[in-house]
This record gives sequence, structure tokens and C-alpha cells, in this order.
Amino acid sequence: MDVKNNTLGVTRCGSAEFIWGRRTYVMGIVNVAPDSFSGDGLVDVEAAIDQGRRFVSEGADIIDVGGESTRPDFTPVSVDEELRRVLPVIERLAGELLVTVSIDTYKSSVAREAVAAGARMINDVWGLKHDPEIARVAADNAVPLVITQNQRDSTFNHLLPELIDDLQRSMQVAQEAGVDWNNIIIDPGIGFGKTVEQNLEIVRRLAELKSLERPILLGTSRKSFIGLVLDLPVDERLEGTAASVAIGIANGADIVRVHDVGPMLRVVKMSDAIVRGR
Repeated sequence: MDVKNNTLGVTRCGSAEFIWGRRTYVMGIVNVAPDSFSGDGLVDVEAAIDQGRRFVSEGADIIDVGGESTRPDFTPVSVDEELRRVLPVIERLAGELLVTVSIDTYKSSVAREAVAAGARMINDVWGLKHDPEIARVAADNAVPLVITQNQRDSTFNHLLPELIDDLQRSMQVAQEAGVDWNNIIIDPGIGFGKTVEQNLEIVRRLAELKSLERPILLGTSRKSFIGLVLDLPVDERLEGTAASVAIGIANGADIVRVHDVGPMLRVVKMSDAIVRGR
């Protein structure tokens, strides 16, 4: 797959412009949830804002703010609690920094308030299946929408073909709601109900998702499949994450979502130099 000849166009987030194919963009994760799987959950607004500032200083293009854990055994939180966690962080980061702020939520009411507070991207880990109205929020506000394939409610016999079909259905829902084609970003959903072998296969065959003709976001950072392959706890998965990021970029990833922005930006730059050319 020749990612240098990418023809995916341009996606705009407020004043930011993402020219797909030119380089790989880095999304830094700010979890305002105490039970985050990665161990980086923050409960203090100032700590979350400081982390966002640090990520921007390290080169992040997007800051993804989430207020509810997505770990397999997570405890759902109410809309009011999720808003209480994320809105102050989004307002401050969007007001202080020249960076695209994303809201990581599957609830349309949270997405709507977050966009009003300054978020310029919506990241839906349920791919419009939990609350399809979230697509309308993206359409009404002309902001990009990340559609993630979540396998927690399904079982695939033929992984990549069925995963691609599932993403196509979600993309159709988004378009029918009025989301602009250039504002759709796809995510194969590493984790989210998939086995270790399936996660490895997705990274290995990521280029097949290019058939959908939309930019690909890859989120492997610190995830359990890395820990199971390497037999390491969540705080020792940096090298495993780096390997998956590099191979993901070689296979066509356009955005990587990471916890360790500084080290992963160096991986991205080196991978881009090899894959896309300096």
C-alpha cells in the first residue's frame, strides 16, 4: 500500500487543517476518569489541563478528552457526571491552546455540550450504534466524527471483511445524518471485544481498510493485547505500543491515538520518514 499517494483530501477542525497523506497525526489521550484501563485516569481538572498542555508542547495535533472508561468491566457514568468531568477541561484547553480538542464519548448529549464548549472533533467508540443521534451533532456543527468498530456486541467469523462491512454501515448512518464525507474518520477498534489474535491481525492487515477511502485512526496504546503478547503490565508497554504504531503507519494509519506523546511522536517521525519520505 503506497500511503504517499493518499487521495483522502482535507479535513478541517475549526482553524486546523488535516491534509491526509502528508504525515501521520498524533492524538494525545487525556482521561478524566479514575478507572481508566491505562492507569492514567485523572480526577483533578488542573492535572488534566497540565497534561494537555504538556502533550501540545511535545507535538500533539489533537487532544482527546474522555470522561468515562471504556475498559471491558467499566462502570457507566451518568451524562451529568460525564459532563462535570470533561467540560471544564475542554473549555480551558480549547480556550488556551492552538490545538484541536476532541471529545471521546458515545452519548449525543455529551457530544453536543462538548462541541459548544470548544471541542472540534467527536470520537465515538460505539460507531453510532449506541446513540446514532451523535452523527446529527457532528453534522449540525460541521465537525469531524471518528467512527470506531466496536465488537463487544458481535462475533466475526471472517474478521476483516466483516469489520469493513460494519464500518461501511456506520459510515452510511453518518452520511444519512448529514455528516460531510471529508469529516468521517474510521477506527478499526483495537480492543473493544476483539481477541489478541484479532487485534494483531488488524494491525497486520490495516491497509485493507483503505478500501473505505477515509483516513484511519489507530489506537493501540498500552492495550491489553500488547500486555498479553509481552507478558507485561500496563505501565511497561511503551515498546510494544511503539512497534504497533510503526507497523500501523507502514500499513496506512493516518492518526495514532497515544498516551505517551513525546516518545510516540519520535516513532511517528521516523516511521513517516521511511514510509512517506522526508
